Amino acid sequence: MRFGVVANIERPDAGETVDFIIQWCRRNNYEVYVCEELLKNRKIDVATITGEELKDKVDILISLGGDGTMLASARAIGENEIPILGINLGSLGFLTQLTPDELEGALRRLVKADFKIEDRLLLKVEIIDGRELTYPYALNDVVIDKGNVSRVINLSLFANEEYISSYTADGLIVATPTGSTAYSLAAGGPILNPIMEAIIVSPISPFSLTSRPLVFPPDYNLEVRVRSEHGDTHLTIDGQVAMQFSPTGSIRITRADHTMKFITFAENSFYDVLRRKLHWGKLPVVDYKKADFFKKHRGDAADF
Repeated sequence: MRFGVVANIERPDAGETVDFIIQWCRRNNYEVYVCEELLKNRKIDVATITGEELKDKVDILISLGGDGTMLASARAIGENEIPILGINLGSLGFLTQLTPDELEGALRRLVKADFKIEDRLLLKVEIIDGRELTYPYALNDVVIDKGNVSRVINLSLFANEEYISSYTADGLIVATPTGSTAYSLAAGGPILNPIMEAIIVSPISPFSLTSRPLVFPPDYNLEVRVRSEHGDTHLTIDGQVAMQFSPTGSIRITRADHTMKFITFAENSFYDVLRRKLHWGKLPVVDYKKADFFKKHRGDAADF
């Protein structure tokens, strides 16, 4: 088995975790390669390869960092569908399942094939009658927004060539189920199980009381037509690949032909992650002693 490692070396404990993986692979006679782009000039005693070479050299990719590193890892793999295991070295790390303390046990389970693969839907982005994108796939979301201008823009949404709705808003988020717990959630979108197949469209700060997120079947062909009276708009893929977009134009968003494969373990369910990391479904804890005090001293809110 051949392991690849992508690491955000600026994260706490990243260097030590990379070293641990290298030593474990050597002790157990497995090949290991480290992606050189994210090492930040740190020298290590192991074979390093470029992100372009990574997808042809490894069987499993280990991503060390936060969600941003996972998204970068997904781009490095491209269309090769190599399984990814995420190790969280950051704060939230919603896309990553494990901590460094769980890594050794996870490596043992990987070589025994004691894990599950989740196929995650990807979106493909195309600028109609415009330039080609270097990497047109989104694991989380595609965002079309007003950029740095403090003015709203106008967007019209079509699905399978049928007119759906128009928005006067700061922008529009088109998200996957994986991205339903990212920017789309902050904009009021629904939470979907990441193994579902669907496309979420959420307006950003719409100038309307009736504009609400929509969920479309995964095979719908979506088109967003943009009109801005205040200069270029912005197109961003997964919060990392950004470009300026003309004041008028159209963007087509469809389901990609390939998926992204996430390595998961049975004991770490999506809903467990929601409860632990987003405190989803937890009831508020009430301090009844303070509550009684507040009832007696309603005028002094600072004591509560």
